[in-house]
Amino acid sequence: MKTRLTELLGIEHPIVLGGLYLVGRAELAAAVSEAGGLGTITSKTLGTPEALREEIRKVKSLTDKPFAVNLNLFPSSTPTPNEAFIEVMAEEGVPIAETSGRSPEDLLPLLKAAGIKVIHKVPGIRYAKTAQRLGVDAVTVVGQETGGHPGMSDVGTLVLVRRAVQELEIPVIAGGGFADGYGLAAALALGADGILMGTRFMATKEAHLHPNLQEFLKQATEQDTLVVQRSFGYPSRVGKNRFAEEILKREEKGASLEELLPLLSGKRSLKVYFEGDLEAGLFSLGQSVGLFYDIPSVKELMERILSEAEEAFRRLKTIFGGEAR
Repeated sequence: MKTRLTELLGIEHPIVLGGLYLVGRAELAAAVSEAGGLGTITSKTLGTPEALREEIRKVKSLTDKPFAVNLNLFPSSTPTPNEAFIEVMAEEGVPIAETSGRSPEDLLPLLKAAGIKVIHKVPGIRYAKTAQRLGVDAVTVVGQETGGHPGMSDVGTLVLVRRAVQELEIPVIAGGGFADGYGLAAALALGADGILMGTRFMATKEAHLHPNLQEFLKQATEQDTLVVQRSFGYPSRVGKNRFAEEILKREEKGASLEELLPLLSGKRSLKVYFEGDLEAGLFSLGQSVGLFYDIPSVKELMERILSEAEEAFRRLKTIFGGEAR
């Protein structure tokens, strides 16, 4: 497969591992890159510039293929040292940054000066157009199906991706609801240059999540997510558990962000991801969780996606050729 995205990033397949807080570590990112996609490690997970440096070097010890570092631009109770992260990225030769959250305008000069290509993740067309005007190299547009932060617009991926392709000149990556090769084929048919997956990569061996959580991922349906934090203007799609439902009830009763902040701590999420206590806290999860039922290796998953995409293309060729299926 060759798209503008594969050519821009120097990757084989137009499949991107999105920044996954707590999960986007070296082994998972390297496995995605080694399989021909774009792996991503999350700087926010690592916390300090030196920890990021160590993780970057670990990725480079596992693969010589391109990878990215996610820079989290969302509001945080503790300052995020993104400038220091970029300095480390420049020194270590990281080729690509994924930015997500507010506008990356103040960071772009630093990233460009270091020769780092920038993919900015957005939940709406107006943000995508702003990012293009500012000079990012590509955008990821995420619809309401996405895990993590889908934005306030309630627009689904199908419409959002097509609108982005109509409005933008830079490469568009489709995010939200993708878990297999049929989704990849659909995104390419809409005019996108690739897809981003997060939830599906959580359900791989290299993600190293607790077996309890991965068993949940295998059994869950598209109905097993909900959106919290909408009342604060920062909606987040998470796995449905009693903890998330309690957060939602408190929001509906008018709880403030300050009241709920102690419950939104990443420390609680650690217990879900790595101790297997599925009721301990929030964990990001997209509706694509209803589209898969196993925990393959990244290599197996990537090979399957490519095979499914080819099958989808063959089916379309048959349909347009007028032959019986």
